[in-house]
Amino acid sequence: MNKREEGLKGEDAAVAALKGNGYKILERNYTSRFGEIDVIAEDGDFLVFVEVKKRNSESFGQSFSAITRRKRRHLVKSALFYMKAHKCFDRRVRFDVVGIDQGPPKILKHAFLIDDDGR
Repeated sequence: MNKREEGLKGEDAAVAALKGNGYKILERNYTSRFGEIDVIAEDGDFLVFVEVKKRNSESFGQSFSAITRRKRRHLVKSALFYMKAHKCFDRRVRFDVVGIDQGPPKILKHAFLIDDDGR
């Protein structure tokens, strides 16, 4: 299995976990000029931007530790781009991370704040 196929398999597992926890999936692999958002969903009254991180070993750390300041900045900019395009600045927003290590996916809600983008 190549890297892209492995990534899609991880995203599929993440989406299944999100749906199992009541999330409504709006989009997958949303791309803006700032980068990609793996999943955009709704959870209650929150508009949720989700980053999926999968690790096959802990050689490079656990999945949650892979969200760098640079990655957060790109996620925030892409989220703002999405919100402007969809005219949804009135929504409550949340950034979640789905980590997949050596077991089932784990959802970390409120992983970081919109003003915690590393600037």
